Amino acid sequence: MKKFNCIIVDDDEVARLKVVSIARKFSVFNIIGHYSSPVAAFSVSEKEPIDVLFLDIDMPALSGLQLRKKLMDIPVCVFITSHPEHAAESFELETLDFIVKPLREERFAQTVARIEEFMEVKHKADLYEASFGDDFIYIKDGYEKVKVKLHDIWYVEALKDYCILVTAHKRYCVFSGIGNLLKEDHFKSFVRIHRSYAVQKQFVEKVGTQTVTLINEISLPIGNSFKENALEKL
Repeated sequence: MKKFNCIIVDDDEVARLKVVSIARKFSVFNIIGHYSSPVAAFSVSEKEPIDVLFLDIDMPALSGLQLRKKLMDIPVCVFITSHPEHAAESFELETLDFIVKPLREERFAQTVARIEEFMEVKHKADLYEASFGDDFIYIKDGYEKVKVKLHDIWYVEALKDYCILVTAHKRYCVFSGIGNLLKEDHFKSFVRIHRSYAVQKQFVEKVGTQTVTLINEISLPIGNSFKENALEKL
């Protein structure tokens, strides 16, 4: 099993050690170090290849958001914070997940599953391609093609150069940026609400000032630069 190098940054010692304790239960992680100072973490990242960042947000000298901006080359960033009001802003920084304290092991396990999925997609990117029919998309996964009906797709999630097409029953990977995907006529019923998300209008239950809630009760953040577009079209 491939291990992912990770660092944990939180100025609160108790909170930091709790993340360390829980992360050590998952063999997929190789913990390079844990730090109370974002500056110290930045120095380490220049010497070691890091795959995953676990960051608090409210820290002295340099916030978690500012540190992430300096470390955008690290593939996975997960914020663990007591400040849910920063969720929308964090997802503008290619954040994979946002956990509100207190941290629970079962919630962390969900994040680990997302990290493993993302890394698998990243590793297999050259195997994915997509082609379109009248009301469906063929997704090539290795040597097999999967037929997915477009009206079954709840929303699209961007993972850098890849996209996840989320249906009620499964998540499908395609090797395409979200911007290029949404230019296709087949995706004209989707509304971009965030740098990382586009939703299909028919599945939207409620639109708030910061989030869009789908009929399956999934809430997705609205990015500041997409708020006008989302409120106008949904």
